[in-house]
Amino acid sequence: MMRVAILGSTGSVGESTLDVLARHPQRFQVQALLANRNVERLLEQCRAVRPAYAGIADASLAARLSEGLRAAGLATRVLAGSDAATQIAALADVDCVMASIVGAAGLPSTLAAARAGKRLLVANKEALVMAGALVLGAARESGAELIPIDSEHNAIFQCLPPGTRLGESPAGVCRILLTASGGPFRQWPASAVESATPEQACAHPVWSMGRKISVDSASLMNKGLELIEAHRLFGLPVEQIEIVIHPQSIVHSLVEYVDGSVLAQLGSPDMRTPIAQALAWPQRVAAGVQFLDLVRHGRLDFEAPDLARFPCLRLAIDAAREQGEAPIVLNAANEVAVEAFLDGKVNFGGMARVIGEVMDSWVDRGGDESLEGILDVDARARVAARALLCVSSPLRSVAP
Repeated sequence: MMRVAILGSTGSVGESTLDVLARHPQRFQVQALLANRNVERLLEQCRAVRPAYAGIADASLAARLSEGLRAAGLATRVLAGSDAATQIAALADVDCVMASIVGAAGLPSTLAAARAGKRLLVANKEALVMAGALVLGAARESGAELIPIDSEHNAIFQCLPPGTRLGESPAGVCRILLTASGGPFRQWPASAVESATPEQACAHPVWSMGRKISVDSASLMNKGLELIEAHRLFGLPVEQIEIVIHPQSIVHSLVEYVDGSVLAQLGSPDMRTPIAQALAWPQRVAAGVQFLDLVRHGRLDFEAPDLARFPCLRLAIDAAREQGEAPIVLNAANEVAVEAFLDGKVNFGGMARVIGEVMDSWVDRGGDESLEGILDVDARARVAARALLCVSSPLRSVAP
């Protein structure tokens, strides 16, 4: 019986994980759940799966969580505050951690799970963008099994040769092709994309996701972050990782070998597939997904991304090539810009200008690859991004 903790249980990946686990009660046990602030949904989940631990990142909601658990007759232990996720990630009676906290906030707990030698299912791409070497090094030292959950990286993981070590270049692989749906603005004129609203940005044509990742998908920043993640995970130079737009989201990514063979992982666009693959690896279990009907789909299209229409992707590619502190700064500035966009403080086009100005003005000090050093860079980049936003008018682009 594998005992599983879900960090970010009330988000879309967390909910999908619970759905897969519920299909195999003889194989998996939900040991711990953690949410940020959605205490009511967390209580519903606890009543359904009766975990040994429940965590809430917002400490002010701990009493409400405790009261709800007592009212339900549950003896679930409550952990609360900013350290709750790291405590759960390192619990001795947890075997597997689903790391699905969104953004930089998920880095400390992801690293804690790696250091504790867990099976670590990484849905938090920002942790690897910011601190890939640190997380992978901790996993190697502790013996943790790290499996990527992003559909693209999980697809690559499935297509790599047996015995591949994450962080090292796989034998015989010459290129990775990361697929992207293109988001809701793939065919919009650039002028219309500039002034798109949060509601339009969050209306993804294929995937159902949270608001932050939906905006990242609309700007293609998400694909840029995934490029950096792929570079960290699979050890290939950035120049050997290519992004291709594939609007059907059926081919989740491809791996090209030196003999000309190209292996691809295909499936319906449903996060339960990579979740089930990672939970049961190296075996397979049912995920509850709709099986792929290629005849019904009829066609698979591919095209190059338009970097002029999607400047966030260009900024991410630049950061991937630059390395050093650039990926940390990119991610931090993007998180601030997306939050401002969702709050109506900057328009869609203004996000790229905020990120670009922060990156252009950044002086890379380098050298400190500790968690504390990485979080310091993250904090300083956020201050710089917020300072730019303070001098811009609501709903207006930040001047280039």
